[in-house]
Amino acid sequence: QVHLVESGGGLVQAGGSLRLSCAASGRTFSSSYAMGWFRQAPGKEREFVAGTSWNNSTYYAVSVKGRFTISRDNAKNTVYLQMNSLKPDDTAVYYCAAGLRPAGPYNYWGQGTQVTVSS
Repeated sequence: QVHLVESGGGLVQAGGSLRLSCAASGRTFSSSYAMGWFRQAPGKEREFVAGTSWNNSTYYAVSVKGRFTISRDNAKNTVYLQMNSLKPDDTAVYYCAAGLRPAGPYNYWGQGTQVTVSS
């Protein structure tokens, strides 16, 4: 199994920055997994935010491209999401996920971390 734990969420003013972390563990976890970040705002569907393949190819939703950066440290089994120029529309619960390919499907999910951006 794979266990994912997110951290780094919080309250920030519009225009500010946050960095989310996701620590992966588990007997079957491998650095060959694709890792992704998703988010779900109240009353909305969960949406893809960013993903990275095992060899650090990256993919972004149009809404965050140029503002968010996904990265991974395979030695630490950790993936990060650096979020800059945050907007109130970025307010959501952010989830880390692991799967075989950045395009999905993602088989393993963290419990989520709340990000709130005030105007």
